[in-house]
Amino acid sequence: LDLHLLAEGRHLDLHRHLGAHPATIDGADGVAFAVWAPHATALAVTGDWNHWDRLATPLARVGASEVWTGFSPHARVGHRYKFAVTGPTGATVEHADPLAFRSQGAPDTASMVVGPSTYEWHDHEWLAGRPADPWNGPLSIYEVHLGSWRRDPADPGRERTYRELAPDLAAYVADLGFTHVELLPVMGHPFAGSWGYQVTSYFAPTARWGEPDDLRFLVDTLHRAGIGVIADWVPAHFPKDEWALARFDGTPLYEHADPRRGEQLDWGTYVFDFGRGGV
Repeated sequence: LDLHLLAEGRHLDLHRHLGAHPATIDGADGVAFAVWAPHATALAVTGDWNHWDRLATPLARVGASEVWTGFSPHARVGHRYKFAVTGPTGATVEHADPLAFRSQGAPDTASMVVGPSTYEWHDHEWLAGRPADPWNGPLSIYEVHLGSWRRDPADPGRERTYRELAPDLAAYVADLGFTHVELLPVMGHPFAGSWGYQVTSYFAPTARWGEPDDLRFLVDTLHRAGIGVIADWVPAHFPKDEWALARFDGTPLYEHADPRRGEQLDWGTYVFDFGRGGV
């Protein structure tokens, strides 16, 4: 069923199946890996546990499907990893996981294995009281780029973390009477100058401002101050970095194969092929 829904583009929980997930198989604790790569001829996972050896943790295609899976009893939460994808030409490129929940901060580019979050939320009162139809009530949105908001005058080159920003941002927005904060993209992006609009890791918050639980703290703090949170999401285009989504299986996979439709010339980026189910 998962493979069928993936092919049709109707799998709404794909992040629970693809990527890297701690698992216990045949009594052994480790990490299960799965990745969509239709045109790959070979695939493996390289990471901290196997000394980045492309031959140590191979993945196998699931029958005649477009998905490759495997399991390593040596991989653990916190390990860095990439998929070593061999394409039709025989060239092998190491890519970050398209569905990773955590990624390294630039200039490093590996994905990271994560386990269930232990963060304790305290926004139950806000969740219980938020309106079911907020578009019919007062709505005033403060848009903010976290990396440039209220930098320290003594050190203007340093960006503040999610946790450092949280209390100041919540107090400022609440004092001005806004109902919501809209965050410029907090998904993983290697080029700070894009302000988050050239995403490489759609399921991982950028590490430049902290860890995933730190972002949870920011959202939790805003909710407790009565402020809703909207996250910008960028499905229009993605950067051409070789280690990310570009030519993922050695062919135009996430991007449209026709360069007239597959490239955003103004930005130097690729455009998604929305006619393909896996995309």
